[in-house]
Parts: sequence; structure tokens; C-alpha cells
Amino acid sequence: MNVSDVICFDILVSAMKAENQSFGTDFLLVGLFQYGWTNSLLFVVIATIFTVALTGNIMLIHLIRLDTRLHTPMYFLLSQLSIIDLMYITTTVPKMAVNFLSQSKTITFMGCEIQAYVFLALGGTEALLLGFMSYDRYVAICYPLHYPILMSKKICCLMVACAWASGSINAFIHTMYVFQLPFCRSRLINHFFCEVPALLSLVCRDTSHYEYTVLLSGLTILLLPFLAILASYAHVLIVVFQMSSGKGQAKAVSTCSFHLIVASLFYATTLATYTKPHSLRSPTRDKVVAVFYTIITPLLNPFIYSLRNKEVTGAMRRLLR
Repeated sequence: MNVSDVICFDILVSAMKAENQSFGTDFLLVGLFQYGWTNSLLFVVIATIFTVALTGNIMLIHLIRLDTRLHTPMYFLLSQLSIIDLMYITTTVPKMAVNFLSQSKTITFMGCEIQAYVFLALGGTEALLLGFMSYDRYVAICYPLHYPILMSKKICCLMVACAWASGSINAFIHTMYVFQLPFCRSRLINHFFCEVPALLSLVCRDTSHYEYTVLLSGLTILLLPFLAILASYAHVLIVVFQMSSGKGQAKAVSTCSFHLIVASLFYATTLATYTKPHSLRSPTRDKVVAVFYTIITPLLNPFIYSLRNKEVTGAMRRLLR
């Protein structure tokens, strides 16, 4: 018996003990990796990333709130993105980090349900908000004279409300359905947080029809905004190349490239998780992919959208002075 088998056996024993102690109502999270010697190192790495992401998003929200020059539709949407990322990374990472150092990796049924709902709601909201942000840039560059009308305060607030409402309703429907399904004796979730695709493997019922619903939701909330972002930036680049000088073109390409890389990272990884059939899933691969949209994207967003922005860096300098 190798080390991996021994660790898996210990996890199963812990699961059985947890079930006996909690009358079978708790779940047990396997975690990111099953190798005990890496737990302390992973805790330090994850805690550092979490602190940096938290600091970056809080600072960006604080800057936008304090500096009146940043009170524009673009920065209002950006502040909403930072709020979402702040909540997004806080939903999963603290529990995962604690589990690295804890012998008990259990999460209550209610705790798991709340985590799954909040995560889905924030993920859906962010997916839609990124699409609205690309529309804002499209209007600002391609139709600058109509920008005050097309991106008025009322329309901007309506976009944000639509994103939050759509993400929350979608999450509520999926969470309510999944958690009323019958779970098997095993409550061992092969993941580092309660995610719907990982929970479906514990259900004692054929979920193939429900997976079509998940696929439809994924295509609507994830694929459509992503296609809108690609179309918006393509149009922006066309307009920039027709109007700007060589220096302006290079700056536009650089800015759009970084935004597209971060957006693609978020949409590609979430689509890979929520549109893949259950039969083609690999728990280890799914966990690695989930790291990108749960940890890496919230870490990168505040820096990609702020450090390469002269108005934000200018606001930072003014605040420090």
C-alpha cells in the first residue's frame, strides 16, 4: 500500500467518524491535494494569495469611492467587480486554507448549501458583469458622443441590478434542486469546496436530464457574455486601428489583450466545468481547473484593471500624498 492509498484510507475513516458524529448530515471535503506533507506549504501559499487578492480589491473599492474623478460608469462597474471578487474568494478560500491544517475536514449540510448558493450567485453575477463592462468600453470608444445617454447612471444601475438578480435567481434554482436530491451513504466530496458538479457524483439518482439544465445555464450565463466580450473588443480594435496613431494602437492592443486574457481564463475554466458531461469528469482535473476561477481570477482582476490604468494609478498617488 503506497502513501496515497494510506491517505485516502484515512480520509474515508474520518468521513465515517464524521457521519457517525453528525448523524450523516455533514459532508467531508477531500481538499485540493491528498498528500499530507504539502499541507503546510499549501496553507502558506493560499493564505498569501488570499491576502494579496483581498488587499488589491479593497484598495480598488476604496480608491473609487474616495476619488470623485473615478465616479464614472466604467469605475462603478469596476467597483462592483471588486466587491464580487472580494466575496467570491472569501466564500471558498478560508475554509480550504483551514482544512489544510485541520484533521476534521467536515462541512455541515446547511453550510455546504449556503456555500454552493453564494458561489454560484457570485460566479453568475461576475460572468454577466464582465459582459456589461465590455459593452461600456465598446460604447465609450465607438460611440463617444452617445456615451452619456447609452451609459447613463440609470442604465448603469439597471445593468448591475440585472447581473445580481440573474446570478442570484439562477443560483437559487440550482441549489434548491440539488440539495433536495437523495445523497448516497458516502458524504465524501472530492473537491475543496461544495460545488454542484462535485455534489452530483454523490446523488443516488440519474441526473442526466438535470445536467442538460446545467449545460443550458452555462451556455446562457457564461458563453453568451464571453461571445459579447469578444465581439466588443474586436469592434473596439477595428475602430482604434482606423482612427489612432501607432502609439495609440499599441496601447489599445496591449490593454485589450490583458483584459481578454483574464476574461478568457475565467470563462474558459468555468465553461470547462459546467458544460462537461458527468461521464467525462476527472475530480483531480476539475479541482485544478477550479483554482483558476476561484483564486487566480479574483487575484488578477484588480491589478489588470487598475495598474495598467493611468486614472487609477493617478488616484493612488493623490491618495498617498
